[in-house]
Amino acid sequence: MLGATRGRPTVPRGGLRLRHAVLFGGLALALGACVIVSAGAGQLPVAPAEVWTSLLRGLGLSDAPEALPNTDSALWNIRFPRIAMALLIGAALAMAGTVMQAIFANPLAEPGVVGVSSGAALGAAAAIVLGWTALGDWVTATAAFVAGLGATLVVYLASRAGGRTEIVTLVLTGIAINAFAGGALAFLTFIGDTGSREEIVFWQLGSLNGARWPEVAVMLPLVVTAGAAALVLGRTLDLFSLGERGARHLGVRVEAVRIIAIVVVAVLVCSAVAFAGIIAFVGLIVPHLMRMVIGPAHRPLLVASALGGALLLLLADLAARTMVPMADLPIGMLTSLIGGPFFFWLLRRTRRRSGGWG
Repeated sequence: MLGATRGRPTVPRGGLRLRHAVLFGGLALALGACVIVSAGAGQLPVAPAEVWTSLLRGLGLSDAPEALPNTDSALWNIRFPRIAMALLIGAALAMAGTVMQAIFANPLAEPGVVGVSSGAALGAAAAIVLGWTALGDWVTATAAFVAGLGATLVVYLASRAGGRTEIVTLVLTGIAINAFAGGALAFLTFIGDTGSREEIVFWQLGSLNGARWPEVAVMLPLVVTAGAAALVLGRTLDLFSLGERGARHLGVRVEAVRIIAIVVVAVLVCSAVAFAGIIAFVGLIVPHLMRMVIGPAHRPLLVASALGGALLLLLADLAARTMVPMADLPIGMLTSLIGGPFFFWLLRRTRRRSGGWG
């Protein structure tokens, strides 16, 4: 299968730990700096020192007055929730991609394979076109979350035969579900009015505009719980690189692990897509880059991917808010513009290393 790990020089344990520490420390420092810069950028510029002071004031650790009026209101009601959402969504998508690549034993795998993103898009579109959004602000997110989980469940159940799931069947079933969801989405867009069409298109492009603390509070336990489950599976996922037969010989309950892994991926991706729309390629780019730096061991790889995904999405959101004056670009559009060329490079690199697709 594509992406089979070739032999590489063994890195001494001490050197590997140092590499992990340097990478984690560097990503954490970059995240901290990016949070300060992102919070200060916008129509109301805020100096980095004032951003830090506002953080301390919000935590009750400082009583220094505001340098400018309404600074705390702008930061805590608009920018900090958006930053928190970017961190959570980036980490969730990157960890989901890492798990997908592990259970498929393929660095080209990404969460959309199991139909979760297209299913969530269909659920959101249905809520918009059928007028369910009149019931409350959370209806679209809820419909997207439920439909994404439902699509994943359909893909999994349809690909089972004889008490086991074949990877090839799972991929083909996912392609079929994605095609059906795409057609249904096009139909809903066609029958919707102008306002509904614009809302569906904008939702599909992905955006963090309008993120608020209640949404962060809903998403945080989902991401933390699913992320913790992925970390628990880490050592077992390492054995999947040996293939299903090799993993079974080592005592791994392959089917049970695959079920849990797919549920983890579905929860991570659905929670992200429900609140931000479709944000492509984060689950493909980040795990692959982190694997190139620290190797294939999945526990450190999951941590590095979470940090890297959070950093990438925070940078993308910063660009979306600042590239065009007085405009908020769709963040999914930016990640696709970056991810498309990267995916092309990844395909050529994998093909060159494998000596062809045959």
